[in-house]
Amino acid sequence: MYVDSVRLINFRNYMDLNLELNKKVNIFIGKNAQGKTNLLESIYLCSAGKSFRTNVDKDMINIKKNQCYVGAKVFGNHIDKFIEIKLERNKPKRIKINKLELEKNRDLYGGLNVVVFSPEDLRIIKDGPSERRNFIDREISQIKPIYRYNLNRYNKILFQRNNLLKNMRMNKKNKHLIDIFNMQMVKSGSKVIIDRARFVENLALSSRKIHRDITYGKEELLLKYRTNVVERFDDILYIEKKFMEKLEKDINNDILKGTTKIGPHRDDIDIFINNMDSKTFASQGQQRTAVLSMKLAEVDIIKEEKEDFPVLLLDDVLSELDKDRRKYLIHTFRDLQTIITSTDIIDLGEFDSLEKKIFCIENGNVNSNAN
Repeated sequence: MYVDSVRLINFRNYMDLNLELNKKVNIFIGKNAQGKTNLLESIYLCSAGKSFRTNVDKDMINIKKNQCYVGAKVFGNHIDKFIEIKLERNKPKRIKINKLELEKNRDLYGGLNVVVFSPEDLRIIKDGPSERRNFIDREISQIKPIYRYNLNRYNKILFQRNNLLKNMRMNKKNKHLIDIFNMQMVKSGSKVIIDRARFVENLALSSRKIHRDITYGKEELLLKYRTNVVERFDDILYIEKKFMEKLEKDINNDILKGTTKIGPHRDDIDIFINNMDSKTFASQGQQRTAVLSMKLAEVDIIKEEKEDFPVLLLDDVLSELDKDRRKYLIHTFRDLQTIITSTDIIDLGEFDSLEKKIFCIENGNVNSNAN
């Protein structure tokens, strides 16, 4: 899979950009705050229907304008798509594929698969469980779009149940409604749990091998999915049964606290390097290598599931890797389209053997250099 071209109008600092990309490596060089990350954001938007930098769509509209447009032509195995997204400040987002408007934004998933790696991804290790949940939720949604529906449904029911719990602290006559919410939460939540467990299992296997190769066998990376609902994930009926039992057992405590304690909204991923907690004991270099291994494992998983490579987006990360890790990463570029942003301090000689296109970015203006 690859992005053939991108069109941007009033997107961040791009007023009007037509860009043709190489099928393999594309390197965008420029100083900070010139629009390098904005370009990657626009491609990610065409994949997920939202940004990897902000939860507010209107933030992507040029500050002086009321609307913006992003278009991308995408080709791959059995894929020929023209994805268009229009954002307006006071209207819902509109998404089209091959000129047909989507009724639901989740229908966009799978049209363009991407893996993005940026310095901020260290938050997967450094920050709390919600960051790790968001990480796996984004990736599972690309592979299995119905997952996003189940997750959104679960979160909606959870919100309603928590509101009911808060009211029940003063008035317990609505306690019978809890049973209805419990049944709905168990159905959607159990699907979320089993999909997360399977994804993390695959991610753990692939990232462990990659990490071992990157570190020349000196480090062992271990990922483990953790939920407070169950400890085994081979049977969804078993998960539903245990989930219901725990919700019923904890009902009085939930009413007292006014919130739901049990469920996939409390899930986490344990990340260990050489059997030690990476958040507490790993150096920043070790943490960065662990995240890189996980990102490259995503590439493998998407390739296996979709029978086509995703597009790899690298936002200013090469300069933060040592020579050996850069060499390993660059070796993967031979198989998939990679779009790289960097300052001018990277050694372009490391890319000599690769088919590539080099661009310079300055204040939203993009110029192509010779290869």
